[in-house]
Amino acid sequence: MTQEPAVRDPAADTDGLRSVPYGDDPSQFGELTLPPGTPRGVVVVIHGGFWKAEYDLSLGRPLATSLADAGWAAWNLEYRRVGPAGSGGGGGAPATLDDVAAGIDKLADFDLDLSTVVTLGHSAGGHLAAWAASRGRFEQWAGGVDLTAVVSQAGVLDLRSAYDQGLGAGAVEAFLGHAPGPADAPADPQQQLPLDVPVWCVHGEDDTTVPIGQSEGYVEAATAAGARAELVRVSGDHFVVIDPTSDAWAKTLGILDTLR
Repeated sequence: MTQEPAVRDPAADTDGLRSVPYGDDPSQFGELTLPPGTPRGVVVVIHGGFWKAEYDLSLGRPLATSLADAGWAAWNLEYRRVGPAGSGGGGGAPATLDDVAAGIDKLADFDLDLSTVVTLGHSAGGHLAAWAASRGRFEQWAGGVDLTAVVSQAGVLDLRSAYDQGLGAGAVEAFLGHAPGPADAPADPQQQLPLDVPVWCVHGEDDTTVPIGQSEGYVEAATAAGARAELVRVSGDHFVVIDPTSDAWAKTLGILDTLR
């Protein structure tokens, strides 16, 4: 997969795209894509790639374009990932979590109606999207912009089982810096149930990269805990959910239609 450069000129405005820093690191920025007219709400797009530096927010650009075409303001978020600092790395827990929190809170600096703010994340981005809905429980991440819903696309929602299954060739251990243990509960969506906002888990039935059991287990535990969570099964593999021409993406846009 060819990757575009992770760092873009923060001053560049082209075709409604604004790239804006939220910190001093080159990976601490987002791209704001605005629709014509008044946005229906804001969708924070969080890309995946098992938290690894070789994957960047270019994965989220087609989704941001589609969201803007559907009337949403799309905030495509970059963050420090696992790998050498200066090349998209310098992240992992807690730095990556710090960035996602700060990136979402940057929305308060824009002239946007924040009454509807949805996180939408793929794979490891699904982990971060769901995590962001629980961050207010912890002092270091509390405050700022509140979320109203989460859409996880083939998300890594249970760090302990993902570690046990060896997903991403040791990606969970690399992200945490060690094998997951009790102290990592604040970073694990499965251990932060129930959430205070609804969660939709859109997952391909033929996904072998992040098996659908990640979403099945999360939704089962969430609903048992009294939370609102729904599993949306779609045909296809790990990447069908981020293909803006797919039925899976059409179903995701349909979910967003119910929110505003």
